[in-house]
Amino acid sequence: MKIKILIILFFYLNFLCIPTNAITNRIILKVENEIITNYEVKNKILTTLVLAGDEITQENIDKLKKQALESLIQNKLKIIELKKFKIKKNNNQINSYLNLVSRNDIAKLKNKFKDNNLDYDLFLKEVEIQTKWQNFIYLFYKEKIEINENSVKEDLKKIIENESKFQEFNISEIEILMEGNANIEQIILDLKNKIRDEGFETAALKYSMSSSANNKGNLGWISSKSLSKEIFEVLKTMEIGQISNPIKRQNSILFLKLVNERTARVENINIEELKERIIDQKKNEMFNLYSKSHLSKLKNTVLIEYK
Repeated sequence: MKIKILIILFFYLNFLCIPTNAITNRIILKVENEIITNYEVKNKILTTLVLAGDEITQENIDKLKKQALESLIQNKLKIIELKKFKIKKNNNQINSYLNLVSRNDIAKLKNKFKDNNLDYDLFLKEVEIQTKWQNFIYLFYKEKIEINENSVKEDLKKIIENESKFQEFNISEIEILMEGNANIEQIILDLKNKIRDEGFETAALKYSMSSSANNKGNLGWISSKSLSKEIFEVLKTMEIGQISNPIKRQNSILFLKLVNERTARVENINIEELKERIIDQKKNEMFNLYSKSHLSKLKNTVLIEYK
């Protein structure tokens, strides 16, 4: 059966042209039986601005309309899918994320929501859905996500035997999803302007669809041996602080920032830690791939209707 997706494009330009203190609770979209209200969209936008430390102005709100709506649509798709499975809430994962966002001061984070008249419960529910989704994807694709440990050991053996040192990169990323009929060059130009005007970290928090957005895009230290050849070739030519040219993938565009780099000597490296970092990096890459693919399939099989 052909699925119809009914989203009015001019909606993006008009549905939030109201004062920032006048948050309504009107239904604006339905994703199957899940609804998205004007209240949710406003709360999502204002939460993003507050967490980014940006001023709440109509201009800043307008910049986030489309991104906030897309994020909420993905959240509703996750809710629909999760209802089919018994995925338990993991309080440890939720608290770990909240501590990351709040810099280990959750009480201060709650007060920030209160001071800005934001709905903390909506934010917390979204965090819960995201942690459940991560566990679902892992359980659903775990056989495909599992890394061949023997292969990793062989890689480590080659490093130890053939190289005395290797590079490690501290990198951040911004990844934006692409629709089939999107004007790719215009989207790239818009994102470059946002990075220039707002800074890479703020732009990652606001616009990136990767799970790393919650940490302002930062991926931490990654061994060159755990990177794909394409990414390594990009990073090795970059200077510290430099932002890469857009890297086009099948359904997304990726920007990388080289935060720092260092050379590690094999004899000074904990081999077990290096092995675990390589495994974790490969698992994360595969997890993100399957998560995006699963969401894309869901989006093409549900009715998304403008009300």
